[in-house]
Amino acid sequence: MKKEDLKKIIIDQKQELENLSEREKIIDREILNNYKKQADSTIIKVITGIRRCGKSVFSYLLLKDKNFAYVNFDDERLAFIETSDLNDLLESFYEVYRNFKFIFLDEIQNIYGWELFVSRLQRQGFNVLVTGSNSKLLSRELATHLTGRHIAIEMFPFSFREFLNYYGLKINVELLSTKDRGLIKNRLNDYIQKGGFPEVLKENINPRLYLQSLYSNILNKDVVLRHKIKYVKTLKNISNYLLSNTSCKISFNKIKNIFNLKSTHTALNYASFLEESYLFFFLKRFSYKHKESLVANQKIYSIDTGLINALSFEFSHNKGKLYENVVALELLRKKAIKSLEIYYWQDYSAHEVDFVVKQGLKVKQLIQVCYDIEDYDTKKREINDLLRASKELKCSNLLIITEDYEGEEKIKRHRIKFIPLWKWLLKG
Repeated sequence: MKKEDLKKIIIDQKQELENLSEREKIIDREILNNYKKQADSTIIKVITGIRRCGKSVFSYLLLKDKNFAYVNFDDERLAFIETSDLNDLLESFYEVYRNFKFIFLDEIQNIYGWELFVSRLQRQGFNVLVTGSNSKLLSRELATHLTGRHIAIEMFPFSFREFLNYYGLKINVELLSTKDRGLIKNRLNDYIQKGGFPEVLKENINPRLYLQSLYSNILNKDVVLRHKIKYVKTLKNISNYLLSNTSCKISFNKIKNIFNLKSTHTALNYASFLEESYLFFFLKRFSYKHKESLVANQKIYSIDTGLINALSFEFSHNKGKLYENVVALELLRKKAIKSLEIYYWQDYSAHEVDFVVKQGLKVKQLIQVCYDIEDYDTKKREINDLLRASKELKCSNLLIITEDYEGEEKIKRHRIKFIPLWKWLLKG
């Protein structure tokens, strides 16, 4: 690639970044304070997450008071940049930015051999921050070349608290008026419908069309092209199938049979590629026997309920599944910060608990998500399953997340707390 062309792209992108606060409504992400202190550390910061979830803006907020150089490799003009061009990139940085200590490399996974370049930059004394949209690719290269010299930061679309903050609603959950409660419930429905991708919150954006385009983009760029998928239609059909079955247990053998795949291994590979792109994540069944956990069916969740609504018609009336997906995402956000492990539980009689929250060697909490807790049979089933899991896992911290019911009930010497989804999300 010609050095002058590279320099021009760097100048254009610098201008775009400088105008970011004029073009975008920027809010501080909740995890920002957790990592601000590490911004000055020479350890490499690696920020991963699904495309368009806010990685670039988050990185900008971390570095905005620093002297940093920036390049976004997700620019079509850089589609053919090669490893041999990376030294010219550094030279262009000096021409455009002059004095800089920090280097921000956006969507780095597009460049072959990026990890060696980043390692060299660190050895030369630069403070490097990189972002990427492929979890396995980055973790594999980091483990090989940057062991012990990087920190991984995982990002997601907006949480419900960030969603409210975007609209200027900062509410004290302990001091709520009737009006506040009504506004929060309205916004929760809006959040579940639209999801948390920052772009869909803009007034001039059609959320459905935007999310359909984003979904297609991720499938094509981060799955089909990256993994050189031969049977593209099959891969996309499997992805649509998973999206239509979020919050459900998935059998990879069943997927093999439905889509006439050669083996269960192929089904697992396709699912793995989709998970790496952050479109989906899987929960394993909790078991003290490792092999049992590995062979059991896994539960599938989407990275965003907006994607479910935009692409899967089957979920139009199943609020319970959407509620469960929202809870799963919130637990996933807490996972890294609080060093948690998240599972589901099921015994041999098919009694099930939606979420097992484990910290260290101890099961800290059991959570059921029940949209229609007013139905007697549903409530009885959810409580019975919770009590069975409580006995087996020796956990007394029992919670049922509901649509609107709040309270505490004592059943068979066990105390079960009930809390509305909106309130659980706001309490963090």
